[in-house]
Amino acid sequence: MLEVIIQISLIAVSLSMLGLIYRVVKGPSIPDRVVALDAIGINLVAFVALISMLLETHAFLEVILLIGILAFIGTVAFSKFLEKGAIIERDRDNH
Repeated sequence: MLEVIIQISLIAVSLSMLGLIYRVVKGPSIPDRVVALDAIGINLVAFVALISMLLETHAFLEVILLIGILAFIGTVAFSKFLEKGAIIERDRDNH
């Protein structure tokens, strides 16, 4: 029973990711695309977690952590770029 529920969840997450990919490509604005990319990262974590549950292994836990960290860093970088126009600010003082 649990295996069937996990498989249905995998299909739902996959369909959600397809919708988010469409939003990244056709998004009306750049902030919408950034939010869709962040949601893709979250769905990717959920997908790997479901695969890990289906295979009954703990081997993918590090992968889940890595994907979560990379998605967070990417979202912060995109947000900073949208807010200030630069990701890395360099203050050049000529003293």
